[in-house]
Amino acid sequence: MNEITIWHNPRCTKSREALAILEEKNCDVQVIKYLDTVPTKDELTTALTMLGMNPQELMRTTEAIYKELGLKGETDYDKLVDAMIANPKLIQRPVIFKGNQAILGRPKENIAKFLNS
Repeated sequence: MNEITIWHNPRCTKSREALAILEEKNCDVQVIKYLDTVPTKDELTTALTMLGMNPQELMRTTEAIYKELGLKGETDYDKLVDAMIANPKLIQRPVIFKGNQAILGRPKENIAKFLNS
């Protein structure tokens, strides 16, 4: 099986559940604590492409910083990506990568399908 990479936040229940599933499946997992090791602009842009999402779709819109930055309704791709890099709490979690594919690991049922694809 290909190596799996997860953008992980150990304080997040969904992220912990996703990591536990990957470990139960005996995956070779590279854990990136994305709040400590913030993705570069290239990494985030690549992730968005792999996910088939625009930046707004990958943002945690309930975070206070989202409202403080006035990002609701913002459509400028670079501005949104830059906001996520400057404030990684805005990035939805967990993001799981395998080869040239990625998924948002919620709901957790998506993870098993992803691993088998």
